[in-house]
Amino acid sequence: MSTATVGLLVGMALGFAGYFGGFWAFLLVAALGAVGLVVGRVLQGDVDIGGFVRARDRQR
Repeated sequence: MSTATVGLLVGMALGFAGYFGGFWAFLLVAALGAVGLVVGRVLQGDVDIGGFVRARDRQR
């Protein structure tokens, strides 16, 4: 699926949430979408969270 198609689907989902559920539903859908994006990137291997964890351990 192309990036434009994904953007279209996300925009439509946010639009429906905002129209039918109000502002808080819009924010909830946007926040859960962002979490899903990060989890998907980690599982795909595009984001390495090991660097964040190791940097935190060195400071202690």
